[in-house]
Amino acid sequence: MHMCVMKISFRFSDKPGWKHTLTVLDKFILMGITDHPELQAPLFGLFFIICMISEVSNLGMVILTEMDSRLQTSVYFFLRHLAFTDLGYSTTVGPKMLVNFVVDKNTISYCFCAIKLAFFLIFIISEVFIQSSISYDCYVAICNPLLYPVIMSQRVCQVLAAISYLYSTFASLLLTLRIFNLSFVFFALLRHETEMPILILAGFNLIISLLIYSIVYIRLLLIILRINSAEGSHKAFSTCDSHLTVVRVFYGTLTFMYVHPNSTHSLDTDETGSVFYTVIIPMLNPLTYSLRSRELKDTPKKAINRN
Repeated sequence: MHMCVMKISFRFSDKPGWKHTLTVLDKFILMGITDHPELQAPLFGLFFIICMISEVSNLGMVILTEMDSRLQTSVYFFLRHLAFTDLGYSTTVGPKMLVNFVVDKNTISYCFCAIKLAFFLIFIISEVFIQSSISYDCYVAICNPLLYPVIMSQRVCQVLAAISYLYSTFASLLLTLRIFNLSFVFFALLRHETEMPILILAGFNLIISLLIYSIVYIRLLLIILRINSAEGSHKAFSTCDSHLTVVRVFYGTLTFMYVHPNSTHSLDTDETGSVFYTVIIPMLNPLTYSLRSRELKDTPKKAINRN
């Protein structure tokens, strides 16, 4: 969510046999959310609270769905991995962002920046395809309820999760190596060379996942419309309404970030979108699922009563 800028200095000479000398620093300067010093403390307090809620709620989701025997179904398996990816990429970004509010020199080393980018990409790309797995799980639960335990077996869920992590790791390493093996000589060249791979990869992931969502939810809508009773339609829709809410927010933000005309492209809009999907969404996801899941709401109460 921070812009990384590398300082580069040149020395020129008019002497015969001139050779230009390039001095490159081994760190980046992180540009914060605001340049107004009076806003640093309030923003630190605000984002500290948001980050704490995000960390506690996602970690709680992981622990509850792992320990409670009633939550050992495929939907909670994917919700556990969704919470894990939210926890991962918010942790990758959040602490450094908070530190930048209270220090004078916001810098990050070349290697540490590459490592943070690699992990961030692993978690954010994994989330895209885990969301797709959740939509498929909703589809099977509504369309094939009798065969649901067979189709969405533990092994199938594990394979879907493994594919998400393997692909995201491959894509992350490919993109990170592409960016950090560049020669950062001219900023315009750097921007062109880094934006194209990012846009291609983001576009591919966005199109594939949206295609899965479109097919799944169009078929679900047709099935729900054929249900005669209002109670049956409501029950079928309630199976996937939490996921639809999360998907609309998540993909609305990604579309805002990566699919817009160049004429509307600005640093302010990029920062707004970055803050939203790296800080706000990881906080909203577990709250959205928890508020609409009776099992998740009842689990902490029962644990407290037992103690």
